[in-house]
Order: sequence, then C-alpha cells, then structure tokens
Amino acid sequence: MALDRLDQPRDLRRTFRPHYDPEAFGRLSERIARFLGTARFLVYMTGFVAVWIVWNIFAPTAMKFDPYPFIFLTLMLSLQASYAAPLILLAQNRQDDRDRVQYEQDRLASERIQASTEYLTREIAGLRIALGDVVTRDYLRSELQKLLDER
Repeated sequence: MALDRLDQPRDLRRTFRPHYDPEAFGRLSERIARFLGTARFLVYMTGFVAVWIVWNIFAPTAMKFDPYPFIFLTLMLSLQASYAAPLILLAQNRQDDRDRVQYEQDRLASERIQASTEYLTREIAGLRIALGDVVTRDYLRSELQKLLDER
C-alpha cells in the first residue's frame, strides 16, 4: 500500500477549491486601482450615471428600467465601491511593500557610500601625513604670487 511507504511521495490530492496566483491577482488589482484613480474613469463614470439618469427620466414608460429613486443605480454604485475599496487597499499594501524594500536598499547603499567616503578621507589624511608637506592655501597663493612677480 502506498500510504505505508515513507520513501514514496504521496499522490496529489484533488481539491475543489479554486486555485489563484496571489501575485497575478495583486498585479490585476494594481491595474484596476490605477485605472480607478484616473480622470478617464471619472469621466466614464459620470457619463454612465448621467446617461442612466437621463434615460430613466425621459425614456418612454415601457423602456424605463430604474424609476426615479434610482435604486438599481444606487445598488450598482455601492457594489462598485465595495469592490474598489479592497482592491485599492491591496494595491496600496503592495506599494508599501515595494517602498519598504526600496528604502532598505537605499539605506544599505547609503551606508556603503558613507563607509567608502570615510575610507577615502582616512587614505587622503594618511597620504598628507606621509608626504609631510601639506600644501596650504596661503602657501599656494604665495608661490603663485612669486611666479607672477618674476614675469
């Protein structure tokens, strides 16, 4: 019996749960959230609501499908909002994760740059000490002035 053997992998179980890729779902939610935050979406939504209201006010009675209190329109807008809010939050969480990783990489790069700068500063100071002749600004000016006077 295969269940008694520990050196054999188990058979795959068949599940009836839907399988989804969280990364693909996250990318889709970011695309939707990005679209929901555009002026194009606002124009489309405003046009849709305006056409809905105008149709249900001025259309012949037999063709109206959502009379004046526009309950069906309210239901659809509520449904859209109930799906939009979690998608936007999911997109924000993913962006926060990316920002956190970027911050950590920036911090590490900054530490490396600071360490390199300190190392180079110590090296330059060591070279100046090793040379013994540290050229000062005043000394350099006096030498340049001597050269100009000799002309």
